[in-house]
Amino acid sequence: MRSDRHGDVTVIEAYGTLDVSTVPDVQAHIDAPTAAPGARAVVDLRPVAFLDCSTLGLLCRARRRTLERGGHLALVCVGPWHLRILHAAGRGVLFTPLATVEEALLDGR
Repeated sequence: MRSDRHGDVTVIEAYGTLDVSTVPDVQAHIDAPTAAPGARAVVDLRPVAFLDCSTLGLLCRARRRTLERGGHLALVCVGPWHLRILHAAGRGVLFTPLATVEEALLDGR
């Protein structure tokens, strides 16, 4: 996990395998930048080789928390496997997966 600021938006880039064993680390990286009222964040899943339903649950939780505080959370996700998991779990309606970080930065404005 790596986080960078792009103006007033935090871009959280995930790598490797995201599953039940990595959720605590992923949660720490997502919770910190989305805690403040009006927080804006982008989660970039492009470098992720695998994610499971525990990761989807975490992303949904982060989205809910961000929206409740008047913020915005965008998801960058282009891998066919990741998109299939999002849609199979019915999360395609909650997230509009975007192709690039640049697109996601514009999405929340």
